[in-house]
Amino acid sequence: MAVENRYSSAVSGGGGEIYHLPEGCIANVLSLTNPRDTCRLSVVATIFRSAAESDAVWDLFLPPDYRDIICRSSDGPDSIVFSSKKELYMYLCDHPFFIDGGTKSFSLEKRSGKKCYMLAARSLSIVWADTPRYWRWISLPESRFSEVAELLDVCWFDISSKINTSMLSPDTDYAAYFVFTTKSRTYGFDHQSAEGAVGISGNERKTQTVFLDPEAARRHMYQIVPMRLGLLNRMADMLRREANPLPSESEAHARYPQQRSDGWIEVELGQFFVKRGQDAELEMSLTEVKGGNWKSGLVVEGIEIRPKEG
Repeated sequence: MAVENRYSSAVSGGGGEIYHLPEGCIANVLSLTNPRDTCRLSVVATIFRSAAESDAVWDLFLPPDYRDIICRSSDGPDSIVFSSKKELYMYLCDHPFFIDGGTKSFSLEKRSGKKCYMLAARSLSIVWADTPRYWRWISLPESRFSEVAELLDVCWFDISSKINTSMLSPDTDYAAYFVFTTKSRTYGFDHQSAEGAVGISGNERKTQTVFLDPEAARRHMYQIVPMRLGLLNRMADMLRREANPLPSESEAHARYPQQRSDGWIEVELGQFFVKRGQDAELEMSLTEVKGGNWKSGLVVEGIEIRPKEG
């Protein structure tokens, strides 16, 4: 194969010495790369193919505590069956499973093998969540969790959660994402941003402006005034822009909702770096308590913590 021949020449300096190395040695080399590069190498060179299937290689790509995490599976550890470490790795990437009584889901990022968690809405601290006038708990077939929280009507929007950094992969840049969707009748977020914050408990947390209404966020980004608003509202929008022609520094770096592949919507709350050996409570929050306006129409699935892309 032409690709393989070119690659073989490149890695051996033209002499083919690499083909004389024991498979165990090749496996050690592959274990120093990452899952994505190992899969790529197994395709372009036969010398890597057998070693790339080795349990010794994929065991090093799995988190050191993966057995403990599987034992916390809500369906029991026997629910996850695999014939090889590579098969297990791929399963954990493609099939998030519930742990800790269904309050969290766990998976691996396929590119790097880093840990990912989704904290269910039931595990979040939501102000007024147990007051039926303001919030209600419902089941949706499109959610991975048995319950999600539907916002009925509040003026004090306050959601927070914690996770210990020891549960995450060390030496890794993470981001926290608020995962939600909107009902057909959503109001209170169209002209009002929220505040996202992430940081270690007891320390000052970095905050950032967050928009939650996808349509309003699009209008804000591109300064669009929809015709359906009516003459008076369009004039009010024009007056607001004349009074504030340029966005504030916080708005210029605001986070906007993005569509997810699972059909839900997410918006980034903030980023953080997990140090090796760190054992601290990481706090995440999303609030809108300054505007005083009533808000409704969001459905909260949870907060996802995963490695920051790029």
